[in-house]
Amino acid sequence: MNALSVAFKDILILLRDRGQIIMLFLVPMIFILAFSAAFSLGEEMEEQVIVVPVVNLDPGGEMSTLLLENLNRDRGIQTEDYGQAEAEAALNDQTASMLIIIPANFTADVKAGSQTELRLMYGPEASDSEVEAVRLVVEGVAADLSLETQLVEGLSRMGAMMSDAPPEVQVFTAERIRIQAEGQFERGKTAPLVSLTSKWPDQITQGRADFSASSLSVAGFAVMFAFLAAQITASSIFDEKKEGTFRRLLAAPLGKPQLLIGKMLPNFVIAIMQMVILVAASILLLPLMGQEAPSLGNSPLGLVLVTILVALCSTSLGILLAAIARTESQVGGMSTLFLWVAGLVGGAFIPAFVLGDFLNTIGKVVPHYWAIQAYTDLMVRGQGVADILPELGILAGFAAVFFVIGLLRFRFD
Repeated sequence: MNALSVAFKDILILLRDRGQIIMLFLVPMIFILAFSAAFSLGEEMEEQVIVVPVVNLDPGGEMSTLLLENLNRDRGIQTEDYGQAEAEAALNDQTASMLIIIPANFTADVKAGSQTELRLMYGPEASDSEVEAVRLVVEGVAADLSLETQLVEGLSRMGAMMSDAPPEVQVFTAERIRIQAEGQFERGKTAPLVSLTSKWPDQITQGRADFSASSLSVAGFAVMFAFLAAQITASSIFDEKKEGTFRRLLAAPLGKPQLLIGKMLPNFVIAIMQMVILVAASILLLPLMGQEAPSLGNSPLGLVLVTILVALCSTSLGILLAAIARTESQVGGMSTLFLWVAGLVGGAFIPAFVLGDFLNTIGKVVPHYWAIQAYTDLMVRGQGVADILPELGILAGFAAVFFVIGLLRFRFD
């Protein structure tokens, strides 16, 4: 009851401090939404189609028509037909940033095996990245077109060379060879022998495809900002020391463990509320920003146990910081250092598998790493409580070590 009285008093003080409430709930949510918005913008930029005016001086030509079809075949480019004067005017008045000119006799030159030249013109407002993207696409399409034409022409000549042979040994005529080759090229475009698919590493998903990538970032940031409770717990204890309150408590029937548990309880509850609210807000708000809502996995009990242990680690760390800090600035400095550095090496910003073996090994010395691994097992891989027992045990060990060392080193003044 004495510990609960201390906790109730601290909750009332916290509720009157709007700055702390904003720091605990609003700032983490803004942080998550800002990162998600940046990620969404990056995806939109990757999917952006570049519109390029084209001046076709070989209208109706077989090769120029085929060139334009291939340029518009899911390559991130969309061409628009312009007259030459209209295109140059658009380039001069900056309504168009670049244009492609297909020369006259393009079809005839390509079929004859003669060199011809496409022109890519661009103005000063064209970005280097867009110009380079368009150049690479045009060069690739033109190279494919040239190769196909030369192969068909070479095979046709081989067929023509066989035309003087006796009819019984003429297996393929020049026309049949040309038709077969063109059919194979067309099939290669619609059903290529080699294709590229992208997927998350099996070490992250363990083969599961029905998960939301946002689960990784939301879980990481929720864990990182839950450790704000450590700073609040330590600061609250330091304020009590500075004001001399702890000395007066020596006369009360209240032992050191009870007192410290009473200081932990309000921030323990706040840390749990913080993580629950962050995940709930992410589920509601991320779809409005074009992002997938984080998946919660298949084990509600597992999520509850991990969340409780993360909150316990955070508040126990606050006890430890309060015991070893000697000044208010030390409390703030050590808390901030632990919050950001441990969050970085623990995988809150960047998934642990991306950090490399060295940082991944260092990350294992902070509770963030094990909490994020447990959330990943539950939310991404769809595992249950039995699968995260090692992580739960390690988190409980961190909480016990933090609290015991803090208890042993704690002084009332």
